[in-house]
Amino acid sequence: MTFGIGAALLDAIVLAVVSKETEGTYGYKITQDVRRAIDISESTLYPVLRRLQKNQYLIAYDVECGGRNRRYYKHTKAGAVKLEEYKREWTDYSTKISSLLSGEEQS
Repeated sequence: MTFGIGAALLDAIVLAVVSKETEGTYGYKITQDVRRAIDISESTLYPVLRRLQKNQYLIAYDVECGGRNRRYYKHTKAGAVKLEEYKREWTDYSTKISSLLSGEEQS
């Protein structure tokens, strides 16, 4: 991708992916889902997950899977509110950029 991805956009994308699963989802699956939109490595994803936890937008818990623990992430109420805020901001931002790029007049 030509355009850089900032921390806020990464947070929004990860929150959107995690919020699709009511019982939460695990890191590798999050990476695979995010990769449908942008190229991201697991080493980039885990600091995003930690930041979202620190800000209390996600909680983490472990589930035994095949004799090992798998870390799951689930959005909190604060995370759901933040995701709605990101959605509103993204709609406004993308509409303005699309208008500029297409040469349309803005009111």
